[in-house]
Amino acid sequence: MTDPVIRRAVCEDAAALALVGAATFLETYAHMIGLPDMLLHFEGKNSADAWRAFTSDPAGAAWIAEIPQTRAPIGFALLTPPDLPIETGPADIELRRIYVMGKWHGHKLGRRLVDEAVAYARERGMRRLLIGVYSGNDAAIGFYRRLGCELVGSRRFQVGDAVFDDLIFALDL
Repeated sequence: MTDPVIRRAVCEDAAALALVGAATFLETYAHMIGLPDMLLHFEGKNSADAWRAFTSDPAGAAWIAEIPQTRAPIGFALLTPPDLPIETGPADIELRRIYVMGKWHGHKLGRRLVDEAVAYARERGMRRLLIGVYSGNDAAIGFYRRLGCELVGSRRFQVGDAVFDDLIFALDL
């Protein structure tokens, strides 16, 4: 397999980000979230319009991982100001989303995306990276713990009728 490239996403990447966002969300949660709720989630939180807003917001940043020959998207990371039910400060930033297509798990692509986000956050003087993760996602929790993240809280996350318990981790930068 050719090594994927990671680059900073721009507004023109919105359709590709929406595509990989929908694919990875479906891949991750199809066994837990019904089709009507899944479609509503895609239309609202993962639409091209939502990604255009994310990529044009100067308070955040996004990265896209893609296959160089085809530019097919296979993963992404998104940093935003924190939107979490814990106390946050001006030097906090949230890794709101990070997903990689299952075929690319184990290829250190998630780590590369996190490294990009951490470098960006540090350059901007951020002191803490916050991450919310589904409490039943043992692989992601292990990944964040290996990065040095500490558990700092929890939240309820709802997609339609499905309600999930998320854990909130923090990484001191």
